[in-house]
Amino acid sequence: MNLIDSHCHLDRLEFNHPDENLQTVLAQARDRHIGGFLCVDIDLDNFADVKRIAESAPDIWCSAGVHPLADLNPEQLDSVRLKSMAKSSAKVVAIGECGLDYYYKKDRQAQQRAVFEKQLAVAMELELPVIVHTRDAREDTLALLDKYTSQGLKGVLHCFTESMDMALAALEMGFYISFSGIITFRNASSLRDVVQAVPLDRLLVETDSPYLAPVPHRGKSNRPTWVLEVAEKVAEVKGLDLAEVANQTTRNFHHLFPTEYTGTSASEVQ
Repeated sequence: MNLIDSHCHLDRLEFNHPDENLQTVLAQARDRHIGGFLCVDIDLDNFADVKRIAESAPDIWCSAGVHPLADLNPEQLDSVRLKSMAKSSAKVVAIGECGLDYYYKKDRQAQQRAVFEKQLAVAMELELPVIVHTRDAREDTLALLDKYTSQGLKGVLHCFTESMDMALAALEMGFYISFSGIITFRNASSLRDVVQAVPLDRLLVETDSPYLAPVPHRGKSNRPTWVLEVAEKVAEVKGLDLAEVANQTTRNFHHLFPTEYTGTSASEVQ
């Protein structure tokens, strides 16, 4: 079997033992047939670490971008610098994570929109997909995405927790929807309804590690290896074999992101 953790923060993992490090954590994931990792940037200052990690192994990629909660004013986001970072390595396969989060920053909505739009423009210029974080900002997120998807922008709404209507609107724009360990939580029945509704060929799985560990690991620092639990829940909700979910979500990942991937045949996913 071959799975992809389509969104993790490998530069921010927490290690539980003195002999544990990034390499041991990745080895554990690979032992569970996790065959790829997208290490996602959240601000310009940590990009060097993110890129270094991505360039350390052939099965790791990264992004370049600024999270909506980074408290960055629009004039502080240097689009030239962001473009330079994104073009600095073939391992950079996306812009983000970027987006809108009105749950925590209701007083900075205008600044968030401006920072988000600058990153969407960079993604369009570089012809890279965008990784979108959205929370309690449905209308504004969809409005900005619609402006750029009409020009050909592609991307994913990561760690999706919003409504069915928002998922369907994003799918209509050509976006992918990515689900995290939240879908395993007992109180996430409405989100599992969204999982059921999203076509398998438009779905990704992720951990968002070190955050949001899935059941039965809740309360622990999340690990990329636990993307398997997310995929298992997707398979359960959709009434599919785990192999089918693994195969298709892996294909989806490499279709969305420019990873120079040649594909995994169904016979390779067991």
